Amino acid sequence: MRTPLVLLIGIYAVCVLGLMLIPGVDAEGRAAPGLSFFHAFYVISYTATTIGFGELPLPFSDAQRLWVTTCIYLTVVGWSYAVVNILTLLQEKAFRAAVAANRFTRRVRRLTEPFYLVCGAGATGTTVVRSLAGLGLQCVIIERDELRVQELELEDLATDPPMLTADAAQPDTLLRAGMLHPQCQGVVALTDDEQANLAVAIAARLLNPEYPVIARTTHDVVAANMASFGTDHIINPFEKFAAELALSIAAPDHYRLTELLTGLPGDELPEPHRPPRGRWIVSGYGRFGRAVVREFTRLGITVTVIEPQPRARHDELPDGVRFVAGRGTERAVLLAAGADTASGVVAASDSDVDNLSTAITARETHPGIFIVTRQNQAANAALFTAFEHDFAMVPSDIVATECVALLTTPLLNQFVVQIPAFDEAWCADLAARLEQAGHQRVPRYWDVALDAAHAPAVVDALGQGRVVTLGDLTRDPSDRSSSLDLVMLMWHHGEDRVVLPGPDVVLAPGDRLLVAGRSAAQRRLRTTLQNANALEYLLTGSEHSGWLWRSLSRSARPR
Repeated sequence: MRTPLVLLIGIYAVCVLGLMLIPGVDAEGRAAPGLSFFHAFYVISYTATTIGFGELPLPFSDAQRLWVTTCIYLTVVGWSYAVVNILTLLQEKAFRAAVAANRFTRRVRRLTEPFYLVCGAGATGTTVVRSLAGLGLQCVIIERDELRVQELELEDLATDPPMLTADAAQPDTLLRAGMLHPQCQGVVALTDDEQANLAVAIAARLLNPEYPVIARTTHDVVAANMASFGTDHIINPFEKFAAELALSIAAPDHYRLTELLTGLPGDELPEPHRPPRGRWIVSGYGRFGRAVVREFTRLGITVTVIEPQPRARHDELPDGVRFVAGRGTERAVLLAAGADTASGVVAASDSDVDNLSTAITARETHPGIFIVTRQNQAANAALFTAFEHDFAMVPSDIVATECVALLTTPLLNQFVVQIPAFDEAWCADLAARLEQAGHQRVPRYWDVALDAAHAPAVVDALGQGRVVTLGDLTRDPSDRSSSLDLVMLMWHHGEDRVVLPGPDVVLAPGDRLLVAGRSAAQRRLRTTLQNANALEYLLTGSEHSGWLWRSLSRSARPR
């Protein structure tokens, strides 16, 4: 862009200088000096822009007219060259990227609400962003693929998150995206590049160790490296699903409860999974297949591995695991592995086509066999849905649900890790209560902090020495004889954590609660926490008839 500007300035300078040097004529027709600098610049300015005010301040001499004619063509050429270069610059990808980056930086700098930095907007990142936007939470997104960013920009997200096409592995990009912004609540590394996720985790830990960091990886070495830098949550979808599959076999009600607790709020309830224990076949012995075999052998389940690659040597398999060389897509190989009498088969390769082929062949060989499929690409979802498998492993969904649960409800993770202490009957009973609280959908989970910012009415009452119990908060603020449709999952008091606390628990400032229910119940509980009249009504039955209280009460009622 510098050359057109220099050319234009040069043309103007030559034209102005020419009019200053070329003699003119005065009012009586006598020879006179050339124009002053001001008049020369004035004439060239309106001549170059084709305004054409005429010959000022006096009629020109023939020499001046000849020079002005030359100037007209010179300036037209100069302006044409400049305009063409400007249009070319506007089409330059680098220029547009620089403009978009500056606009992105300004938007991030002006954010006043809390936000999460999401690195990677593939299938997993997009699901996380959609879920957070649905909950009213802001995100800042970095994605290397421009097409994915454009697709996400076209979606009607509630929060209109800032997005940047850039490499999240670069520290400058992370800083531009607000990693040190005071409103940044956490960093999520979900790119399809393991090294990029590792770089994000390391940068976040070094630049601001106070932020929680969630990172995805499928490699043990990368996971160990992330752990060495203190990454808060490392999600390996292969390991996680293998553990869940084993859990669904060993403790189906426990798994059902975990599924409800970590599902995306508002989604339809997942179908219950009851895989048989029996003998299993695992087709594909990569990272996912190894994780499944490891979990099965831990449970004492008999396993046969099908693998065409020589890497699955007998000495690499756990003791007692049978090995069949070949491809699971072939009926003869499946029969050699005992598919006609097996209880279940896991199609675990990294090819969606092979996994579908293995599943179809296994079902034809043994119609009653339990089939678990691994779906690698989100674009193939329609094919897997059409097949009607018994259990599907979708890495993007596993990581996304885990991320949303960790980001939106920190206490939920503490609750989930305590479930193994309870038996199957307890898990089945709580799962039924959650299904009821969510009205046959995955309920919403949220934390409640009893502090001045989030529960001023309760904190004021406690400060006055009044007793507020958990049962008081679970009643309807518009009708204290009714209970809210929610479940108090955990009471966090100091260092103590009580699972499923009773209604007689006496609350104190600083306590935290983990609650499950629908949005309507959340709004009514918020009314109790923040409105002194509502809390007074629940504590004493005394009603206040002010218009504000009536308005708040009406607005909190479910629609």
